[in-house]
Parts: sequence; structure tokens; C-alpha cells
Amino acid sequence: MRVTQHSISMGSLANVQASLNRTAKLQEQMSSGKVLNRPSDSPTGTVTSLSLRSQISAQEQYAANAQDGASWLGTLDTTLQSVHVALQRVRDLTVQAGNTGTLDTNARQAIAAEITTLRDSLTGLANTTYLGRPVFGGTTAGGQAFDPKTYAYVGDGGTVTRRVDDRTRVSVGADGPAVFGAGSSSVFAFLDTLAANVMGDPSALASDLSALDGRMGTVLNALTDVGVRANQVDQAQTAAKYKALDLRSTLSGVEDIDLPSVIIDLQLQETTYQAALAATAKVLQPTLMDFLR
Repeated sequence: MRVTQHSISMGSLANVQASLNRTAKLQEQMSSGKVLNRPSDSPTGTVTSLSLRSQISAQEQYAANAQDGASWLGTLDTTLQSVHVALQRVRDLTVQAGNTGTLDTNARQAIAAEITTLRDSLTGLANTTYLGRPVFGGTTAGGQAFDPKTYAYVGDGGTVTRRVDDRTRVSVGADGPAVFGAGSSSVFAFLDTLAANVMGDPSALASDLSALDGRMGTVLNALTDVGVRANQVDQAQTAAKYKALDLRSTLSGVEDIDLPSVIIDLQLQETTYQAALAATAKVLQPTLMDFLR
């Protein structure tokens, strides 16, 4: 095989260019901190990176959903606790009004008035909203769950849910009629009747007190249910955050450089490149053009 000066020159220049390309690639990795700067760097690694990023995005969305659900449930919890406090006050007033021998008409009027005021407070609590939506109104787009005048339920039977992982949806609302009743069978109508009995029929207060205890038990059951769901949402949020962190760690292993290793490789490559330049300069012979300059 005949080796010419031209073939030596072309081979030497190609090797120098290849060494320069390797140096440039290492310098790019050093400046970006990434092994993958374009799909061609590693098609397999690129596919893995895209898959991991998709999974991270999903886990972050689950965590955001859980956070929103926790806010819904937190609003419910606070509201139901306030409802229970109001009903407890109504109970105290009912017990007080049951003492038929110690209260005059003015005292009974004061108790009835306070019960009526507590009823108004309860209608306000039943129409509590989160981000403009009534938490006891299902999926309704309206601003109220109950009509404050007729006590009719104006929400819907829909269930507000949040997806907190691949397979789980958690209800973050509450069934308004199940907690408060509706219309003539609502707790609001019951308090109207109770206020009337304080004034006109004290003998009925014993049965009213029993019915009131039942209403309070319903609220306590709703509070317990909200607490269970709140724990579920909190656990799901924590799990989603940990999964996202694990996936980010895996992604870092795919995309990020091993800094000490790249520094050593770059130093070796720069040394190799300088040696290649020096060797090529000695190998390449002067041409006629060099003498004509």
C-alpha cells in the first residue's frame, strides 16, 4: 500500500479534528453540567430522561391536587367545628329554657332571639365557600348551597374530588343535606321551631333537646369523616413529594455529569490534543506553496 504525503496530512488533520471535537464536547458538558445536551448525545438516555420528566410532572401535579384538597377539607373542618360550637350554644340555651319555674317572659324572649341569631349564623356557615364555591354545595357553580330564606338546598348532588395518585380520587367536599338537612327538615327550620317553643311551648323542649343531640351527632360524624379524608390527602401529598424527589435523583443520574470524572477527562483530552498538534506539526512536510510565500 502506497502512503503519500497527502494521505499522511489528511489522516493527521482528521485525528486532530476528532481530538478537538472530543475536547469541545467535554467543555460543553463542563459548562452545562449535563451529559445530555441534545438527543444525539444519547438517544437511549434521552428517552429515559423524557420518561422521568413526565413522571416527575405527574407526581408534582398529584401533590398540587392534594394541597388543594387539603385546603378544601381544612375549610370544611373549620366550618363544621364552628357549626358544632353554635349547636352546643343552642343546646345550653335549650336546657336553660327548660327551667320553667325560673324564667320570665323577657328572659324567654332573649333566649329565643339568641337562638334565631344562631340560626342565621348556621345558614351563613352552611354557605361557606372556598375559592368562590360552596363547600357544602357539591359541584354547583353557584355561590350558595342553601337558600337563607326558604332553607332549600340549591346545590347539586355532585361530588368534588381530587386525584392524589395514579389510582385514587378523594372526595374533598361535603353533602350539605346530609349535614344540615334541607327545607322544612333542615336544622335551620328546626331552630325556628325551637325558638317558637321557647316562647310558646316549653313542654316540647325535652323532645327538642333530644332532636338537637341527634343533629349534633350528625355534625360530629361529618367532622370525623373530614378528618379521615384529610389524613388520606396529607399522606398522599407526602408520598407524591417523596416520589418526585426520588425521580429527580434518578434523572440527575441520567442527565448530570460526574464532575470529578469530567474534569480529569478534560485535562487528559487537552493534553492529548496538544500532543496531537505537536506531532502533526512534525509529521507534515513543507509543500511547494510554503516556498512560494
